[in-house]
Amino acid sequence: MGSVYGTESPMYRESLVSIAFLMVLQSNLPAQTLPQAPQHPHKITQNSTTRNDPFFWLRDRKNPDTLKYLNAENQYTEAVMKPVAALQQKLYQEMRGRIQEADTSVPYQIDQYDYYDRTETGKQYGIYCRKARTPGSGEGPEEVILDGNQLAEGWKYFHLGALGVSRNHHLLAYSTDTSGSEKFLLRIKDLTSDKLLPDTIKNTAASIAWANDSRTLFYLQLDDANRPYRLFRHVLGQDPKKDTLLFEEKDQRFELSLEKSRSRGFIFLVSESETTTEVRYLDADDPAGDFRVLSPRTQGVLYQVDHSGDRFFIVTNDQAENFKIVTAPVSNPDHQNWTDFAPYDPKEPVDALEAFAHYLAVLVRRNGLPAIKVYDLDSGTSRYVDLQEPTYDVDFGDNPSFDTTQLRLEFSSLITPRSVIDVDLETGAETVKKRTPVLGGFSTEDYTEERVFATAGDGTKIPISLFYRKGLVKDGSAPIALEGYGAYGITEDADFDANHLCLADRGFVVALAHIRGGGEYGQTWYHAGRLLNKKNTFTDFIACAEYLLQEKYGSPKKLAIAGASAGGLLMGTVMNLRPDLFTTVIAGVPFVDVLNTMSDPSLPLTVTEYEEWGNPSDPTYFGYIRSYSPYDNVVDKPYPNLFVTAGLNDSRVSYWEPAKWVAKQRALTHQDRLVLLKTNLGAGHMGQSGRFDRLNELAAEYAFILKTFGMAEQKP
Repeated sequence: MGSVYGTESPMYRESLVSIAFLMVLQSNLPAQTLPQAPQHPHKITQNSTTRNDPFFWLRDRKNPDTLKYLNAENQYTEAVMKPVAALQQKLYQEMRGRIQEADTSVPYQIDQYDYYDRTETGKQYGIYCRKARTPGSGEGPEEVILDGNQLAEGWKYFHLGALGVSRNHHLLAYSTDTSGSEKFLLRIKDLTSDKLLPDTIKNTAASIAWANDSRTLFYLQLDDANRPYRLFRHVLGQDPKKDTLLFEEKDQRFELSLEKSRSRGFIFLVSESETTTEVRYLDADDPAGDFRVLSPRTQGVLYQVDHSGDRFFIVTNDQAENFKIVTAPVSNPDHQNWTDFAPYDPKEPVDALEAFAHYLAVLVRRNGLPAIKVYDLDSGTSRYVDLQEPTYDVDFGDNPSFDTTQLRLEFSSLITPRSVIDVDLETGAETVKKRTPVLGGFSTEDYTEERVFATAGDGTKIPISLFYRKGLVKDGSAPIALEGYGAYGITEDADFDANHLCLADRGFVVALAHIRGGGEYGQTWYHAGRLLNKKNTFTDFIACAEYLLQEKYGSPKKLAIAGASAGGLLMGTVMNLRPDLFTTVIAGVPFVDVLNTMSDPSLPLTVTEYEEWGNPSDPTYFGYIRSYSPYDNVVDKPYPNLFVTAGLNDSRVSYWEPAKWVAKQRALTHQDRLVLLKTNLGAGHMGQSGRFDRLNELAAEYAFILKTFGMAEQKP
């Protein structure tokens, strides 16, 4: 359900009008290429939240008219885009041409093996490999432990979920999804014989953990709402039907996940809602033992755990809205024994930590940007890793080794491709192990990155990261592509995207709005854009768009905005609020039927997200959500051009949300614009799974922007 406002729209009580007829009026295409829709809604049992919704029938995927309608919309999209098919192909070739198709990741060491993955020219999926370190003779031959291309053969969609090697390195547990529904099939491969074991487990989450005996595997199963809710223990050779159920999370607000400490000492079972955490821990050497509660759940208290020596290191918001670090003794880690590791600093939010034998690496935020702080556990000293660009993204890389003096980071910025950097924890020295190649003559010297600030209506400064080709003249003529998300406390940092070069090289200013609802300034920033503060997210985004125009970064006639999932909700809402401000909107798998979805607890994620959006059974939240829900606030007025995507197997944002949203707009009269819906009938929330197929989807969106800007014939 993600990755608004105004007055309530009139209820649609009349029967469904002929969508095909309306589209004939707004298009020069032959009528047979346009979607056809039934003349009236089908009889479907409705609850009170549907409010006589004439498009409710689209929820019934078993109704042949539903698939017929979605196919008709796809055909219409194809017909409208046909004149720019050559442009779409050109964009696709540009994107693909920047990829070094045969590439290898930087290896990371676990015991006597170096693990890495690589890609091959023309192939869509990764190949996972290792090489043994042989004493005295160096590196051994490559061993392919899993080839995603082979697993994907014969499937239209393929996604690799969990991937974990046993403690003795003899077994590989992995899971796959071949529909996009995010229901994974778990298998185990014997790496010594290169054969699959008969152990096969269906309906699992993409989260597993091996015990240290290399015979016991812990996994999670999904309920009917796709929520990971049950923990099972599987012993090799045992019939999965006889696996032991160890824990069931009965509170539907909570989801389970599994983690293993870098020390290999403990397995953690994390039960977490949007606002509350409870962690259980198990001695990894005692797989038949019991998971013990580290600290019982307390409403509003979040925490995450790692281990080193005789202490658990914990990041928590307990009496610290923007999180702090505490420690707890392994012998008795209950909350009463938590001790502050470092003083709480609300201006330096803590995002995550990684514990090593002698060091603690912490991901913090400083002035809205990510930063890495390293503590020496022996000396008690600390220092920051030096990061010098004005706007960027940094995170932990692969750090499986516990007793090490090396920290691996992944760094990129709008002009710096993804870089793998090893930091010497003793000296602070940084070594760039690899910078992702960008082909096609790319040079960072040809582009500019900037960080500017818009002012929201309440005076809050909203950061915007900008990327454009050097030589831009700020005279208000350039096209703009503005992206946003702003939900779940997720930070949208300014990382490198080679695909943006297609836009920048055509004169675009590419902008990323760091709006409230995200986590750029910690939980304070997040809380200012959720629940009854959600509208700040939308007005922040509008303020960012207005700032770019006021400062002459680009043209008010060529302003495109884009967002997906919860970012699609953002698109739908700001489109309702300020349809005059935007030229073109790209809404990917958009969460736009917020009120209906949040009123239906049978749908995946609804109950778990009451703490993000609010529960409409409360009249206060019902009215607030209804005031911004994009679907409920569509009115008969001119809107921007619109390109919408959906996934038939999407378990996060059901396909009918974008389908209903588009159908409702088809019934409007003031529609001198293009409205397209592309439903992926063989995938889910993430779209196509192959790395090249994804590029083709993005090329279509870029081609639509250029078409609606009158730039389809322009040469880059």
